[in-house]
Amino acid sequence: MNSLDGIRVLDLSRVLAGPWCTQTLADLGADVIKVERPGTGDDTRTWGPPFLKDDAGNDTAEAAYYLGANRNKRSITCDIASPEGQALIRDLVGQCQVFVENYKVGDMARYGLDYESLKAINPALVYCSITGFGQTGPYRERAGYDYAVQGIGGLMSVTGERDDLGGGPQKVGVAVADLFTGMYATVGVLSALRHAERYGQGQHIDMALLDTQVAMLANLGANYLVSGKTPGRAGNAHQNIVPYQVFEVAPDPQGNRDYLILAVGNDSQFAKFCEVAGAPELAKDERFARNQGRVRDRAVLVPMLEALMRQRTKPQWLAALEAAKVPCGAINNLQEVFSDPQVLERGMVSTWAHPLRASLDLVSSPIRMSVTPVRKDFPPPLLGEHTAQVLREVLGLPDDRIEQLKEDKVI
Repeated sequence: MNSLDGIRVLDLSRVLAGPWCTQTLADLGADVIKVERPGTGDDTRTWGPPFLKDDAGNDTAEAAYYLGANRNKRSITCDIASPEGQALIRDLVGQCQVFVENYKVGDMARYGLDYESLKAINPALVYCSITGFGQTGPYRERAGYDYAVQGIGGLMSVTGERDDLGGGPQKVGVAVADLFTGMYATVGVLSALRHAERYGQGQHIDMALLDTQVAMLANLGANYLVSGKTPGRAGNAHQNIVPYQVFEVAPDPQGNRDYLILAVGNDSQFAKFCEVAGAPELAKDERFARNQGRVRDRAVLVPMLEALMRQRTKPQWLAALEAAKVPCGAINNLQEVFSDPQVLERGMVSTWAHPLRASLDLVSSPIRMSVTPVRKDFPPPLLGEHTAQVLREVLGLPDDRIEQLKEDKVI
């Protein structure tokens, strides 16, 4: 039993924000039917290397990027530019509760697959559109990509080393505007499903990467609106808490430079840190006893802490700080992440039997539910792998009709 058993999602999205939303819905039990272009499919299928290697060690056509965002889905191919393909989609809409798309504003209307057209078929349909800038506003027709949105939405202005230390704008290492938009879209879909179940009324969800990016500014957005002061880049330091940043520690056994995250969140933790560091007087200094003072006088305090942190190695600091319950952490590369005992114990790597490879490791869903656990039914599907199955099962089409659609290149 899964929490979204009985919910069917027609997924006309591709790349990342939309597929991230529908992958989460699929993990929770929804039957997600991924609709792809015949012959090419989701753009990310070709976004490699790396590509999945088959059991013989040969590269396949399945890019790792695609595999990371499409588990637990079924794939069908359909040419939505053709009248026959549009008719198939409309037929499927009558058997679905959710429709997700991330086409440019106006494209779905050209195909007769916009919300107003489809709600006439299914009034309870939850229709989610994901675009760069939304369905309204002066930017509505622009193509919106994560990288550009990180810039336009202010994230790159607060990410990277301080300008006075030679820094400049820096994007985040993964496409966070896409990922957050996918997660907000998931919340919107679940909320709209609740409403549809109670009142039989569907609705259109208008999700925009830029809106999400602005919302993601969180405390920094609030800082600006409250103070009127424009925050800049702070490198690995926190804008509102000190000491909350990366510090260099003593070199590792091979003589390489080494680092540690120190994340002191309150005054009592700062006092504990000072005890561990052998400098209890710092916590008693009126300038540093409270966080407000530490933020105000960070230029004075941080160099003192930098000198202290260089006196011990990373393992020595981690052991002492963790024993004192002072928040801290290593900075792991991905090899270290996926071999970390906590990551392994929490099952954040799952193994799937893929049609092209008997054993495929992928990142797992982080959702843990005690009664309705996440699914592990389908590995990321091959292009069109389930077309005939879905058309038979959902629409009841006979085999000769399916063969005719193939001959006509509709599927």
